[in-house]
Amino acid sequence: MKFFSFFSLVAFASAAPLDELTKRDTATCGKVFYSASAVSAASNAACNYVRAGSTAGSSTYPHQYNNYEGFRFKGLSKPFYEFPILSSGKTYTGGACVLMFYVNVRLTFDDDVGSPGADRVVINGQCSIAGIITHTGASGNAFVACAGTS
Repeated sequence: MKFFSFFSLVAFASAAPLDELTKRDTATCGKVFYSASAVSAASNAACNYVRAGSTAGSSTYPHQYNNYEGFRFKGLSKPFYEFPILSSGKTYTGGACVLMFYVNVRLTFDDDVGSPGADRVVINGQCSIAGIITHTGASGNAFVACAGTS
């Protein structure tokens, strides 16, 4: 009986942090849901560029985010960097369009990896995920928090 109780406790204790991690690493911006893997892919790409001191393609991303809106970002400290997170599920590559195929003398491009869209993942200088923000529903060039970001 003690053996069963011990394993029940271990299963319960180990499930709690995973649930919290999954909850923290997902976001909804307007009607777009971002899975933990999408948030992770965008934040990892941002981190790699920040550490290398480079940007995605011909873009300026990631670039410093000044947080004029006053988000708390889990109490993390600056500097913050913003990087596009795409509703297509692809990772932003910056500026350049990718030629997909040639049909009837027309070129068709997959430009969703070149357009930054409205949504951003925000990381800090230590590459911790601070939150997800969007231009959708904000005034001018400002941001509002996506669900899950404060």
